[in-house]
Order: sequence, then structure tokens, then C-alpha cells
Amino acid sequence: MKLVACVKTTPDTTATVKVDNGKATWGDAPLVINPWDEYAVEAALQMKEANSGTVTAISVGGEDARIALKHALAMGADDALLISDPALANIDPQAVAHILAAALQKLGGVDLAFFGRQAIDDDSGTTPAQVARLLGWPALTLVSVIKVEGSSLRVERAIEEGRQIVTAKSPAVISLVKDIGEPRYPSFMGIRRASKAEIPSWSLSQIGIPAPSNGIEYLSLENAPVREVVCEFVTGANPQEIAEDLADKIIGEKLL
Repeated sequence: MKLVACVKTTPDTTATVKVDNGKATWGDAPLVINPWDEYAVEAALQMKEANSGTVTAISVGGEDARIALKHALAMGADDALLISDPALANIDPQAVAHILAAALQKLGGVDLAFFGRQAIDDDSGTTPAQVARLLGWPALTLVSVIKVEGSSLRVERAIEEGRQIVTAKSPAVISLVKDIGEPRYPSFMGIRRASKAEIPSWSLSQIGIPAPSNGIEYLSLENAPVREVVCEFVTGANPQEIAEDLADKIIGEKLL
């Protein structure tokens, strides 16, 4: 099977975004693979181990995107590919979907394309479905279990109402949730291999699409208002006194 894991580089989950000189910044927070995309890589590796094949990691972006690609290689992906072009600044998820769809077509013979549920920086969660629509492939989203049955796929989706069983033919796009399994830790040998890996880069002209015309323009950015919270501890000689004092304060603040 020819398997592809689509990954993205995002700030660490502990990062705090703020506005500095009119631009959003995460300060000194490190850049990491989008945590949801680790599940995409894990699912692709599980599929490879069960059915044989290869796993290719793909990312769209600048040089920072190589961080996610190298993490996928360290986890066990066979190779990686970066889609990079000066025209990609401030693109929106729809433009990303067009680029990934074109890259998957250029690769050719792809059986399954795996995505994380969403990216933690913009949280749109729309790219997998948009890629599937552009390719005319089934979109199997929020997947927690995957089974290959001959030429068909049988997946279990984790939805708000419970669990949903869906079948489809490959090629298909699959987005994963955490139930697919805990992502494996990169091995020492995997990290060494990834650090030495030469990751090829394709431009938009190489995948045969023009520069996207739709981008995101931020007219203004402001820090969220600071909320001052004051904590007051109610004390007293006994529980009854404390309760009466607390009740008086609640009534005085008109909370009841």
C-alpha cells in the first residue's frame, strides 16, 4: 500500500499567543509537529505494518515545516516531502487543500491519505474533507478504528452521538482521533536517520498549480483584555459563622 501522512508544524501546546508590534507571536515557545498529526503518522505506520507498503510524510510551508517531517521520519515514515513556495505566505485551509490534493495526484498510486483531526494553531479541522472533495475520494473523518476488508475499508467514527461504522473503497482520506492508539516515541536510530535525511522540496509549478489567490489578511490584531481576579478567603470561628459571612457577601454582590 502507498500511504501518505499529511503533517504540520505548530507551536508547542504550552505556548501563549500574544500580539507584539501588530503581529501574533508565540515568544520563545518551540515549534513541534502538530500533536493531532502524530496520530495520523501512527495510523499510517500501523497500516503499513499490517498490510505492508510505504509511508510518506508531506507538509506544506516554509523551512519550519521540516520539523514536523523529521518527527514523522523519526517515528518510522519511509520518506518525506515538503511543498514550499514564496507564494504560500498567509494561505488559508482551502488553499492548503488544493496544494495537498495536487501533491497526492503527482505522487500517484496513493491508497490512503492520513490527517490529524485538526491543527492546534487554527483549529479549522476542514483540510481533510476539502482534500477528499477535490480528489473525489471518500472522506472518513474522526476515525478511531480502521480495518481493511479486501479492497474496502471499514472504519469506526467517534462522533458526539456515539460510534458510527462506515465502509468505503480506497483511495480515501482519513482523519484520526486519539482512540487510534498512542503515537509511538521516535527511536534513537529513527532520530539519527531523520537528522541526516535529505527532504526534497516541490514548488507550486512542480505540482502544476498556480499561486493561490485566496489568503488570510489580518486587518488588526490586539491582545485580549486583561482580567483582574481577586480571591477573598472567608474565615470564621466556626462553620456557621463562615456560612453566614459567605451568604452576606454573595447577597451584597447581588450574585443571588
